[in-house]
Amino acid sequence: MKRFFSPVRLRALLTKEFIQMRRDRITFGMMLGVPLMQLVLFGYAINSDPKELPAALVATSQDRYTRAMVSALEMTDYYRFNHVVGSAAEAEALIESGEVLFIVTIPSDFARKVDRGERAQILIEADATDPSAASGAISTLGTVASRALKRERGVPASQADADEGLDVIVHRRYNPDGVSQYNIVPGLLGVILQMTMVMMTSIALTRERERGTMENLLAMPASPLEIMLGKILPYFVVGAVQVAVVLAASRLLFGIPFVGSVTLLLSAVFIFVMALVLLGYTISTVARTQMQALQLTFFFFLPSILLSGFMFPFRGMPVWAQWIGEIFPLTHFLRVIRAVMLKGAELSAVALETSVLALFILAYAAIALMRFRRTLD
Repeated sequence: MKRFFSPVRLRALLTKEFIQMRRDRITFGMMLGVPLMQLVLFGYAINSDPKELPAALVATSQDRYTRAMVSALEMTDYYRFNHVVGSAAEAEALIESGEVLFIVTIPSDFARKVDRGERAQILIEADATDPSAASGAISTLGTVASRALKRERGVPASQADADEGLDVIVHRRYNPDGVSQYNIVPGLLGVILQMTMVMMTSIALTRERERGTMENLLAMPASPLEIMLGKILPYFVVGAVQVAVVLAASRLLFGIPFVGSVTLLLSAVFIFVMALVLLGYTISTVARTQMQALQLTFFFFLPSILLSGFMFPFRGMPVWAQWIGEIFPLTHFLRVIRAVMLKGAELSAVALETSVLALFILAYAAIALMRFRRTLD
């Protein structure tokens, strides 16, 4: 008669589980990799108060007052003037493409008005598509600019709060009311597509292996390319339904403005979805089981969502985190959809990001085909 509890049997079962865990290297790697990744990303990469944001300076003169303004803004650590342009048209192209988040315009008669005691003005245009990225920098403008002008004029510190005749005009572009839904809802389209497309296609081949139908599939007179297309193309129908639902809801429920080209947006969505399904198919050639496929998918989701600029300002992350974020298709798609929907950007403004998405398609397709050929042995 078997005893109710046997230490020997328990030890045998534990030994068996540890051996199985050691063999399942992907699961074991997830157990260690996911917590470490969360610690690094949340501890070092995520910043809700972004600093050193890229800005463009439009100034036709280099007088001492202009230099004092620029120096004072840079000293706040919110602004990094990496573009100095001579016309408003050049600055407009920069903010439309997302290369800069602020345009600081100091008129040519600024110094003359200050010397005459007249009321001078400077214009700050902010890309407010992401209100959280611009709010901190905007809140410091008035005080910093006024104090810088007073110091340059030699006003005593005791009169630091006196009116110095300076008007700082702030123009919040694309989202003047700072509505967070304008930034979140368009980004949700990319996140939803990524979650469903990658997850469903990542189990495309692993499901065949687990069901025992992989041999029948390989016995068919079909090339690896034909098999891959047969697996991924049906999911385009699912993606099309999701795109229609999200776009309709964004307009009807949240009132998200749509000022760009529908054709350009749908073209970017098509390229993005193609990259996602090929990524999922690539994962399915690596994973042995559906559980491993889901684990690898989750391991891709977490850094992609955190480092793409969906949840936290992209420009507020350290440089190394921004470089990592560039390797995710979601990062580039978010820039395209926000630029097209909110800014009315044309193809020239989003051509670089669209080209990067197309490169993802070529890379994932090449890897998937090479991996699939190895499974034929």
